[in-house]
Amino acid sequence: MTSDARVVVIGAGLAGIALARRLGELGVSALVVGEEEHPPYNRVLLAEVLAGRYAPEVIALPGTGVETVRARITGIDRDARRLRCADGGGIGYGTLVLATGSNPVLPPLRGLFTTRDRLPEGVHAFRTMDDCLGLARAVRPGVRAVVIGGGLLGVSAARALAARGAQVVLAQQSERLMERQLDPLSSGLVRRHLAGLGVEIHTETRVRDVRCPEGAVRSVELADGYRLDTDLVVLACGVRPRTGLAEDAGLDVRTGVLVDEELRTSDPRVHAIGDCAEHDGTVYGLAAPALEQAEVLAGLLSGADATARYTGTRSLTRLTLAGTGTGTGTGTPPAAGSLIGTGPPAGPGETAGHRATLDLAAFGDPETRPGDDVVQLADATRGTYRKVVVREDRVVGGVLVGELGTVGALARAWEGAEPLPDGTPLLHLLTNDGGS
Repeated sequence: MTSDARVVVIGAGLAGIALARRLGELGVSALVVGEEEHPPYNRVLLAEVLAGRYAPEVIALPGTGVETVRARITGIDRDARRLRCADGGGIGYGTLVLATGSNPVLPPLRGLFTTRDRLPEGVHAFRTMDDCLGLARAVRPGVRAVVIGGGLLGVSAARALAARGAQVVLAQQSERLMERQLDPLSSGLVRRHLAGLGVEIHTETRVRDVRCPEGAVRSVELADGYRLDTDLVVLACGVRPRTGLAEDAGLDVRTGVLVDEELRTSDPRVHAIGDCAEHDGTVYGLAAPALEQAEVLAGLLSGADATARYTGTRSLTRLTLAGTGTGTGTGTPPAAGSLIGTGPPAGPGETAGHRATLDLAAFGDPETRPGDDVVQLADATRGTYRKVVVREDRVVGGVLVGELGTVGALARAWEGAEPLPDGTPLLHLLTNDGGS
Protein backbone atom coordinates (compact mmCIF):
# COMPACT_ATOMS: atom_id res chain seq x y z
CA MET A 1 0.00 0.00 0.00
CA THR A 2 1.44 3.40 -0.92
CA SER A 3 1.94 6.05 1.74
CA ASP A 4 -0.80 8.23 0.26
CA ALA A 5 -3.34 5.44 0.68
CA ARG A 6 -2.34 3.56 3.82
CA VAL A 7 -3.87 3.68 7.27
CA VAL A 8 -1.49 5.03 9.91
CA VAL A 9 -2.30 4.71 13.61
CA ILE A 10 -0.56 6.91 16.18
CA GLY A 11 -0.48 4.95 19.43
CA ALA A 12 0.56 1.38 20.14
CA GLY A 13 -1.74 0.79 23.07
CA LEU A 14 -4.80 -1.44 23.33
CA ALA A 15 -6.96 0.64 20.96
CA GLY A 16 -4.33 1.10 18.26
CA ILE A 17 -3.14 -2.51 18.20
CA ALA A 18 -6.70 -3.87 18.27
CA LEU A 19 -7.62 -1.68 15.28
CA ALA A 20 -4.54 -2.66 13.26
CA ARG A 21 -5.01 -6.35 14.05
CA ARG A 22 -8.67 -6.26 13.01
CA LEU A 23 -7.88 -4.33 9.83
CA GLY A 24 -5.31 -6.99 8.95
CA GLU A 25 -7.92 -9.69 9.39
CA LEU A 26 -10.13 -7.74 6.97
CA GLY A 27 -7.37 -7.42 4.38
CA VAL A 28 -6.24 -3.86 5.10
CA SER A 29 -2.68 -3.22 6.25
CA ALA A 30 -1.98 -0.50 8.78
CA LEU A 31 1.17 1.01 10.23
CA VAL A 32 1.17 1.56 14.00
CA VAL A 33 3.48 4.27 15.33
CA GLY A 34 4.38 4.06 19.02
CA GLU A 35 6.95 5.96 21.05
CA GLU A 36 7.59 3.52 23.90
CA GLU A 37 10.61 1.24 23.62
CA HIS A 38 8.65 -1.73 24.96
CA PRO A 39 6.55 -4.00 22.75
CA PRO A 40 2.84 -3.04 22.89
CA TYR A 41 1.27 -4.15 26.17
CA ASN A 42 -2.03 -4.18 28.04
CA ARG A 43 -1.85 -1.13 30.28
CA VAL A 44 -4.76 -2.41 32.37
CA LEU A 45 -2.46 -5.08 33.82
CA LEU A 46 0.48 -2.91 34.89
CA ALA A 47 -0.50 -3.27 38.55
CA GLU A 48 -0.14 -7.03 38.18
CA VAL A 49 3.42 -6.54 36.93
CA LEU A 50 4.19 -4.21 39.84
CA ALA A 51 2.76 -6.76 42.27
CA GLY A 52 5.03 -9.45 40.84
CA ARG A 53 2.09 -11.49 39.60
CA TYR A 54 3.03 -11.22 35.92
CA ALA A 55 6.32 -10.67 34.11
CA PRO A 56 6.27 -7.72 31.66
CA GLU A 57 6.27 -9.99 28.62
CA VAL A 58 3.15 -11.78 29.87
CA ILE A 59 1.00 -8.69 29.34
CA ALA A 60 2.24 -8.06 25.79
CA LEU A 61 -0.61 -7.50 23.33
CA PRO A 62 -1.06 -10.09 20.60
CA GLY A 63 0.09 -8.22 17.50
CA THR A 64 0.81 -10.96 14.97
CA GLY A 65 1.02 -9.40 11.53
CA VAL A 66 0.79 -5.81 12.82
CA GLU A 67 3.49 -3.53 11.39
CA THR A 68 4.85 -1.20 14.06
CA VAL A 69 7.52 1.48 14.06
CA ARG A 70 8.98 3.38 17.00
CA ALA A 71 8.92 7.13 16.56
CA ARG A 72 7.84 10.23 18.45
CA ILE A 73 5.39 12.23 16.37
CA THR A 74 5.77 16.00 16.79
CA GLY A 75 3.20 17.28 14.34
CA ILE A 76 0.54 16.51 11.74
CA ASP A 77 0.54 18.25 8.34
CA ARG A 78 -3.05 17.69 7.31
CA ASP A 79 -2.66 19.33 3.91
CA ALA A 80 0.27 17.13 2.93
CA ARG A 81 -1.11 14.15 4.91
CA ARG A 82 2.22 13.66 6.55
CA LEU A 83 3.43 13.17 10.11
CA ARG A 84 6.50 14.96 11.38
CA CYS A 85 8.85 12.90 13.55
CA ALA A 86 11.22 14.06 16.27
CA ASP A 87 14.22 12.69 14.36
CA GLY A 88 13.43 14.93 11.39
CA GLY A 89 11.80 12.22 9.29
CA GLY A 90 8.21 11.96 8.14
CA ILE A 91 5.49 9.38 7.60
CA GLY A 92 2.82 9.77 4.94
CA TYR A 93 -0.75 8.64 5.44
CA GLY A 94 -3.98 8.29 3.54
CA THR A 95 -6.15 7.83 6.61
CA LEU A 96 -4.88 8.77 10.05
CA VAL A 97 -6.16 7.33 13.33
CA LEU A 98 -5.31 8.98 16.62
CA ALA A 99 -5.05 6.41 19.42
CA THR A 100 -2.77 8.55 21.56
CA GLY A 101 -4.33 7.54 24.87
CA SER A 102 -4.05 9.71 27.94
CA ASN A 103 -1.49 11.28 30.24
CA PRO A 104 -1.39 11.05 34.04
CA VAL A 105 -2.64 14.07 35.93
CA LEU A 106 0.22 15.58 37.93
CA PRO A 107 -1.26 17.61 40.80
CA PRO A 108 0.03 21.16 41.42
CA LEU A 109 1.83 20.33 44.65
CA ARG A 110 4.61 22.40 46.13
CA GLY A 111 7.96 20.73 45.64
CA LEU A 112 6.73 18.34 42.95
CA PHE A 113 9.00 19.51 40.15
CA THR A 114 12.70 20.02 40.77
CA THR A 115 13.32 20.91 37.13
CA ARG A 116 10.96 21.48 34.24
CA ASP A 117 8.95 18.35 33.39
CA ARG A 118 11.03 16.15 35.64
CA LEU A 119 9.78 14.51 38.81
CA PRO A 120 12.04 14.34 41.88
CA GLU A 121 13.79 11.11 42.72
CA GLY A 122 11.35 8.73 44.40
CA VAL A 123 8.23 10.35 42.90
CA HIS A 124 6.53 8.23 40.26
CA ALA A 125 3.57 8.48 37.96
CA PHE A 126 1.92 5.13 37.24
CA ARG A 127 0.88 5.07 33.61
CA THR A 128 3.55 3.41 31.46
CA MET A 129 5.69 0.30 31.55
CA ASP A 130 8.70 2.47 32.38
CA ASP A 131 6.76 3.92 35.35
CA CYS A 132 5.93 0.40 36.49
CA LEU A 133 9.47 -0.95 36.13
CA GLY A 134 10.91 2.10 37.86
CA LEU A 135 8.61 1.53 40.81
CA ALA A 136 9.39 -2.19 40.86
CA ARG A 137 13.11 -1.43 41.10
CA ALA A 138 12.53 1.00 43.96
CA VAL A 139 10.24 -1.22 46.04
CA ARG A 140 11.60 -3.61 48.63
CA PRO A 141 10.17 -4.99 51.86
CA GLY A 142 9.79 -2.26 54.44
CA VAL A 143 10.12 0.70 52.06
CA ARG A 144 7.71 3.54 52.89
CA ALA A 145 5.33 4.57 50.10
CA VAL A 146 2.56 7.17 49.84
CA VAL A 147 -0.04 6.75 47.09
CA ILE A 148 -1.87 9.99 46.26
CA GLY A 149 -5.31 9.21 44.88
CA GLY A 150 -7.86 6.58 45.89
CA GLY A 151 -9.59 5.84 42.60
CA LEU A 152 -9.25 2.65 40.61
CA LEU A 153 -5.60 3.35 39.74
CA GLY A 154 -4.62 4.36 43.27
CA VAL A 155 -6.28 1.33 44.86
CA SER A 156 -4.54 -0.96 42.34
CA ALA A 157 -1.16 0.68 42.99
CA ALA A 158 -1.56 0.54 46.77
CA ARG A 159 -2.38 -3.16 46.90
CA ALA A 160 0.45 -3.95 44.42
CA LEU A 161 2.98 -2.10 46.58
CA ALA A 162 1.66 -3.85 49.69
CA ALA A 163 2.07 -7.18 47.91
CA ARG A 164 5.75 -6.32 47.48
CA GLY A 165 6.13 -5.72 51.22
CA ALA A 166 6.03 -1.92 51.23
CA GLN A 167 4.57 0.10 54.12
CA VAL A 168 1.82 1.87 52.17
CA VAL A 169 -0.21 4.97 53.01
CA LEU A 170 -3.04 5.90 50.65
CA ALA A 171 -4.27 9.51 50.68
CA GLN A 172 -7.67 10.20 49.09
CA GLN A 173 -9.23 13.65 48.84
CA SER A 174 -12.85 12.49 48.69
CA GLU A 175 -14.78 10.71 51.41
CA ARG A 176 -14.38 7.16 50.08
CA LEU A 177 -12.29 4.99 47.80
CA MET A 178 -13.30 4.46 44.16
CA GLU A 179 -16.21 6.83 44.55
CA ARG A 180 -16.87 6.93 40.78
CA GLN A 181 -17.56 3.18 40.65
CA LEU A 182 -18.68 2.12 44.11
CA ASP A 183 -21.35 3.01 46.65
CA PRO A 184 -20.41 3.62 50.30
CA LEU A 185 -20.86 0.03 51.50
CA SER A 186 -18.86 -1.60 48.69
CA SER A 187 -16.19 1.08 48.99
CA GLY A 188 -15.98 0.24 52.68
CA LEU A 189 -15.31 -3.40 51.83
CA VAL A 190 -12.46 -2.37 49.54
CA ARG A 191 -11.09 -0.22 52.34
CA ARG A 192 -11.35 -3.13 54.73
CA HIS A 193 -9.54 -5.36 52.25
CA LEU A 194 -6.67 -2.90 51.79
CA ALA A 195 -6.39 -2.37 55.54
CA GLY A 196 -6.11 -6.13 55.93
CA LEU A 197 -3.07 -5.98 53.65
CA GLY A 198 -1.51 -3.36 55.91
CA VAL A 199 -2.39 -0.26 53.88
CA GLU A 200 -2.98 2.86 56.02
CA ILE A 201 -5.83 4.86 54.47
CA HIS A 202 -6.58 8.58 54.87
CA THR A 203 -9.79 9.81 53.22
CA GLU A 204 -11.12 13.38 53.08
CA THR A 205 -7.56 14.59 53.16
CA ARG A 206 -5.55 16.67 50.73
CA VAL A 207 -1.83 16.53 50.09
CA ARG A 208 -0.40 20.02 49.83
CA ASP A 209 3.35 19.53 49.73
CA VAL A 210 5.95 16.99 48.66
CA ARG A 211 9.22 17.60 50.48
CA CYS A 212 12.22 16.82 48.26
CA PRO A 213 15.44 18.17 49.79
CA GLU A 214 18.36 17.68 47.43
CA GLY A 215 15.99 16.48 44.70
CA ALA A 216 14.77 13.30 46.43
CA VAL A 217 11.46 12.81 48.20
CA ARG A 218 11.60 12.55 51.97
CA SER A 219 8.09 13.35 53.17
CA VAL A 220 4.56 14.35 52.20
CA GLU A 221 2.64 17.05 54.07
CA LEU A 222 -1.14 16.92 54.35
CA ALA A 223 -3.38 19.98 54.40
CA ASP A 224 -3.87 19.68 58.16
CA GLY A 225 -0.12 19.86 58.68
CA TYR A 226 0.37 16.15 59.37
CA ARG A 227 3.62 14.93 57.82
CA LEU A 228 4.20 11.46 56.39
CA ASP A 229 7.83 10.40 56.08
CA THR A 230 8.27 8.39 52.91
CA ASP A 231 10.76 6.91 50.46
CA LEU A 232 8.35 6.75 47.51
CA VAL A 233 5.38 8.74 46.25
CA VAL A 234 3.01 7.37 43.61
CA LEU A 235 0.82 9.88 41.79
CA ALA A 236 -2.51 8.23 40.95
CA CYS A 237 -4.63 11.35 40.51
CA GLY A 238 -6.36 10.34 37.31
CA VAL A 239 -5.64 10.84 33.62
CA ARG A 240 -6.56 13.31 30.91
CA PRO A 241 -6.85 12.64 27.16
CA ARG A 242 -3.66 13.18 25.22
CA THR A 243 -4.83 15.73 22.66
CA GLY A 244 -1.77 17.89 21.98
CA LEU A 245 -1.17 16.65 18.44
CA ALA A 246 -4.84 17.11 17.55
CA GLU A 247 -4.98 20.63 18.98
CA ASP A 248 -1.79 21.69 17.20
CA ALA A 249 -3.23 20.31 13.94
CA GLY A 250 -6.38 22.41 14.35
CA LEU A 251 -8.78 19.56 15.01
CA ASP A 252 -11.82 20.15 17.22
CA VAL A 253 -11.00 19.29 20.83
CA ARG A 254 -13.01 19.69 24.00
CA THR A 255 -11.98 17.32 26.79
CA GLY A 256 -10.94 14.79 24.16
CA VAL A 257 -10.71 14.83 20.38
CA LEU A 258 -14.29 15.22 19.16
CA VAL A 259 -15.57 12.36 16.99
CA ASP A 260 -18.89 11.46 15.39
CA GLU A 261 -20.63 8.07 15.02
CA GLU A 262 -18.06 7.06 12.39
CA LEU A 263 -15.30 8.09 14.79
CA ARG A 264 -14.27 10.88 12.43
CA THR A 265 -12.73 14.07 13.74
CA SER A 266 -13.41 17.49 12.21
CA ASP A 267 -11.09 16.33 9.40
CA PRO A 268 -12.77 13.38 7.59
CA ARG A 269 -9.34 11.88 6.85
CA VAL A 270 -8.53 11.71 10.56
CA HIS A 271 -10.24 9.45 13.12
CA ALA A 272 -9.76 9.01 16.87
CA ILE A 273 -10.41 6.08 19.19
CA GLY A 274 -9.69 5.07 22.77
CA ASP A 275 -8.81 7.31 25.70
CA CYS A 276 -8.13 10.38 23.55
CA ALA A 277 -11.53 10.35 21.81
CA GLU A 278 -14.65 12.19 22.99
CA HIS A 279 -17.92 10.87 21.61
CA ASP A 280 -21.25 12.53 22.38
CA GLY A 281 -19.77 14.37 25.35
CA THR A 282 -18.14 11.29 26.87
CA VAL A 283 -14.49 10.31 27.25
CA TYR A 284 -14.55 6.71 28.44
CA GLY A 285 -10.98 5.94 29.45
CA LEU A 286 -11.70 2.20 29.69
CA ALA A 287 -10.67 -0.84 27.71
CA ALA A 288 -14.10 -2.08 26.60
CA PRO A 289 -15.11 1.13 24.74
CA ALA A 290 -11.67 1.29 23.09
CA LEU A 291 -12.09 -2.23 21.74
CA GLU A 292 -15.63 -1.54 20.54
CA GLN A 293 -14.49 1.65 18.80
CA ALA A 294 -11.64 -0.26 17.12
CA GLU A 295 -14.09 -2.88 15.84
CA VAL A 296 -16.48 -0.26 14.42
CA LEU A 297 -13.71 1.72 12.75
CA ALA A 298 -12.12 -1.39 11.26
CA GLY A 299 -15.44 -2.25 9.63
CA LEU A 300 -15.75 1.24 8.18
CA LEU A 301 -12.18 1.65 6.93
CA SER A 302 -12.10 -1.82 5.36
CA GLY A 303 -15.54 -1.56 3.81
CA ALA A 304 -16.53 -4.79 5.55
CA ASP A 305 -19.32 -2.97 7.37
CA ALA A 306 -20.04 0.37 5.75
CA THR A 307 -23.10 0.87 7.97
CA ALA A 308 -21.21 0.42 11.26
CA ARG A 309 -21.74 3.21 13.76
CA TYR A 310 -20.46 3.83 17.25
CA THR A 311 -23.30 4.85 19.55
CA GLY A 312 -21.55 4.52 22.92
CA THR A 313 -20.55 1.77 25.31
CA ARG A 314 -22.20 0.72 28.54
CA SER A 315 -19.05 -0.40 30.32
CA LEU A 316 -18.68 -2.89 33.12
CA THR A 317 -15.77 -2.21 35.47
CA ARG A 318 -14.30 -5.43 36.83
CA LEU A 319 -11.22 -5.75 38.98
CA THR A 320 -9.41 -8.33 41.06
CA LEU A 321 -7.50 -6.98 44.04
CA ALA A 322 -4.83 -9.64 44.54
CA GLY A 323 -3.06 -9.18 47.82
CA THR A 324 0.03 -11.27 47.09
CA GLY A 325 2.10 -11.96 44.02
CA THR A 326 2.46 -15.45 42.63
CA GLY A 327 6.20 -15.35 43.11
CA THR A 328 6.74 -16.60 39.55
CA GLY A 329 5.66 -13.66 37.46
CA THR A 330 4.46 -16.05 34.77
CA GLY A 331 0.71 -16.20 35.42
CA THR A 332 -1.83 -16.15 32.63
CA PRO A 333 -3.46 -12.73 32.32
CA PRO A 334 -7.08 -12.12 31.38
CA ALA A 335 -7.89 -11.48 27.74
CA ALA A 336 -6.93 -8.10 26.38
CA GLY A 337 -9.73 -5.70 27.10
CA SER A 338 -10.88 -7.48 30.21
CA LEU A 339 -10.59 -5.56 33.45
CA ILE A 340 -10.55 -8.62 35.63
CA GLY A 341 -8.07 -11.33 36.47
CA THR A 342 -9.56 -14.49 37.85
CA GLY A 343 -8.49 -14.64 41.45
CA PRO A 344 -8.12 -17.86 43.37
CA PRO A 345 -11.06 -19.14 45.38
CA ALA A 346 -10.97 -18.80 49.11
CA GLY A 347 -8.90 -21.49 50.73
CA PRO A 348 -9.90 -23.62 53.71
CA GLY A 349 -10.83 -21.41 56.62
CA GLU A 350 -10.62 -18.24 54.54
CA THR A 351 -13.46 -15.80 54.00
CA ALA A 352 -13.74 -13.33 51.16
CA GLY A 353 -13.31 -10.47 53.62
CA HIS A 354 -9.96 -11.75 54.92
CA ARG A 355 -8.34 -13.57 52.01
CA ALA A 356 -5.63 -12.03 49.85
CA THR A 357 -7.85 -11.61 46.79
CA LEU A 358 -11.02 -9.56 46.45
CA ASP A 359 -13.12 -9.58 43.27
CA LEU A 360 -15.44 -6.71 42.46
CA ALA A 361 -17.59 -5.54 39.57
CA ALA A 362 -19.52 -2.31 39.08
CA PHE A 363 -21.72 -1.07 36.27
CA GLY A 364 -24.01 1.85 35.56
CA ASP A 365 -25.01 4.10 38.44
CA PRO A 366 -25.07 2.33 41.83
CA GLU A 367 -26.43 5.44 43.57
CA THR A 368 -30.20 5.50 44.13
CA ARG A 369 -32.84 8.12 43.40
CA PRO A 370 -36.30 8.54 44.88
CA GLY A 371 -38.62 5.91 43.43
CA ASP A 372 -35.87 3.40 42.60
CA ASP A 373 -36.18 -0.22 43.61
CA VAL A 374 -33.04 -1.48 45.32
CA VAL A 375 -32.06 -4.98 46.34
CA GLN A 376 -29.02 -5.56 48.54
CA LEU A 377 -27.48 -8.71 49.96
CA ALA A 378 -24.60 -8.31 52.40
CA ASP A 379 -22.64 -10.85 54.42
CA ALA A 380 -20.31 -9.12 56.85
CA THR A 381 -18.69 -12.37 57.95
CA ARG A 382 -17.72 -13.40 54.44
CA GLY A 383 -17.10 -9.83 53.28
CA THR A 384 -19.47 -10.08 50.32
CA TYR A 385 -21.95 -7.56 48.99
CA ARG A 386 -24.39 -7.46 46.08
CA LYS A 387 -26.61 -4.59 45.05
CA VAL A 388 -28.77 -3.86 42.02
CA VAL A 389 -30.72 -0.67 41.26
CA VAL A 390 -33.90 -0.89 39.15
CA ARG A 391 -35.51 2.26 37.74
CA GLU A 392 -38.75 2.12 35.77
CA ASP A 393 -38.41 -1.67 35.46
CA ARG A 394 -34.89 -1.43 34.02
CA VAL A 395 -31.59 -2.37 35.64
CA VAL A 396 -29.62 0.90 35.77
CA GLY A 397 -26.68 -0.02 37.98
CA GLY A 398 -25.17 -2.37 40.45
CA VAL A 399 -22.10 -3.46 42.33
CA LEU A 400 -20.85 -6.85 43.48
CA VAL A 401 -17.98 -7.51 45.87
CA GLY A 402 -16.56 -10.90 46.79
CA GLU A 403 -19.03 -13.01 44.79
CA LEU A 404 -19.48 -12.40 41.06
CA GLY A 405 -21.64 -15.40 40.20
CA THR A 406 -24.55 -13.26 39.01
CA VAL A 407 -22.53 -10.61 37.20
CA GLY A 408 -23.09 -12.09 33.74
CA ALA A 409 -26.88 -12.04 34.00
CA LEU A 410 -26.90 -8.57 35.58
CA ALA A 411 -24.57 -7.13 32.95
CA ARG A 412 -26.75 -8.51 30.15
CA ALA A 413 -29.88 -7.02 31.70
CA TRP A 414 -28.16 -3.66 32.09
CA GLU A 415 -26.53 -3.58 28.65
CA GLY A 416 -29.80 -4.52 26.98
CA ALA A 417 -31.63 -1.64 28.71
CA GLU A 418 -34.87 -3.56 28.20
CA PRO A 419 -37.73 -3.63 30.74
CA LEU A 420 -37.60 -6.62 33.04
CA PRO A 421 -40.24 -9.29 32.37
CA ASP A 422 -43.44 -8.73 34.32
CA GLY A 423 -43.39 -10.38 37.70
CA THR A 424 -39.61 -10.77 37.90
CA PRO A 425 -38.72 -11.07 41.60
CA LEU A 426 -36.01 -8.50 42.21
CA LEU A 427 -34.21 -10.82 44.61
CA HIS A 428 -33.92 -13.22 41.66
CA LEU A 429 -31.53 -10.73 40.02
CA LEU A 430 -28.99 -11.27 42.76
CA THR A 431 -29.39 -15.00 43.24
CA ASN A 432 -29.67 -16.32 39.67
CA ASP A 433 -26.63 -16.46 37.41
CA GLY A 434 -28.68 -16.72 34.24
CA GLY A 435 -26.53 -19.54 33.02
CA SER A 436 -23.36 -17.43 33.13
